[in-house]
Amino acid sequence: MPSVSGAEERDGVPLTHLDQPLFDGASATKRDLVDYLDAMAAPMIAGLRGRPLSVVRVRPGQPPFMQKNLPGYAPPWIKVVRMWAEASKREISYALCDDRRTLLWFANQRAVEYHPTLVRADSWDRPSYLVLDIDPPAADAFESAVRAAWLVREVLADAGLAGAVKTSGAKGLHVFVPIADATSEDVAAATRALAARAERLDPSLATTAFIIADRQGKVFLDSTRAGGATVVAAYSPRARPGLPVSFPLAWDDLGSAVPADFTIHTVAPADPDPWAALMPGPQRLSEDLISEGHQIPVARVQAMHEGKRRARARGGTE
Repeated sequence: MPSVSGAEERDGVPLTHLDQPLFDGASATKRDLVDYLDAMAAPMIAGLRGRPLSVVRVRPGQPPFMQKNLPGYAPPWIKVVRMWAEASKREISYALCDDRRTLLWFANQRAVEYHPTLVRADSWDRPSYLVLDIDPPAADAFESAVRAAWLVREVLADAGLAGAVKTSGAKGLHVFVPIADATSEDVAAATRALAARAERLDPSLATTAFIIADRQGKVFLDSTRAGGATVVAAYSPRARPGLPVSFPLAWDDLGSAVPADFTIHTVAPADPDPWAALMPGPQRLSEDLISEGHQIPVARVQAMHEGKRRARARGGTE
């Protein structure tokens, strides 16, 4: 039973300060977060299981921060996979959120967002999904994100592929395409090719320009979610006012969707799990799609070189 201080225990996990506000603007307490994650444990764990996990945590009076490395004070029963991070030149101990009590422990740590990798820990070079992140230019431009998503659906169909779509929980959409037996490099290449094909369908709406200043108010088709990248999990809350949730939608429902309707206060478990029900089976990427993508520069690398070139130009060295 809850105590006056808002403490209790579930599945052997001590839960503390449950009646405190989660963060400024959340319109929720820590108990609200814990109750939501506990209610959604089954479908959330289905998407997290076996995948190295990063979380976004909140602390009172502090901005949200992303945590990749499992802290040393974590209980020993949390499964861990150790991976070398080339960017930070160190080994990181990622948690595997494979069960309810691990999810509850993270909830007690005020972990609001859950970002699993697109690969499983035991299959690091074989992504489970190809993902296109559809990012509209403003929070009130969701309708343009929907139209861009339909472009993506069209190019997927032309390539013999099918995907499922969910709100990001922020301002855009994520399109997931389950992939069968392809390397990270080939999946990344195919993602670039699909984004480029969608852009060509309607260049007045969509862009693959990585540099924000080059997007000209268009919807950004982000093809960089590949390899060891993470994407926020279906049903994960976001550390934003009102605690919106990344929520799956049928393609036919996109036009009538209002992302702000999906929050920890409104989303409840359903049987069957909508994300699992909407997800097609694993598919093979065509050689022509992969080949096309390998001819397209990696967006972040291209943007880095372009940024340096522009900096030199501003300095008068060109």
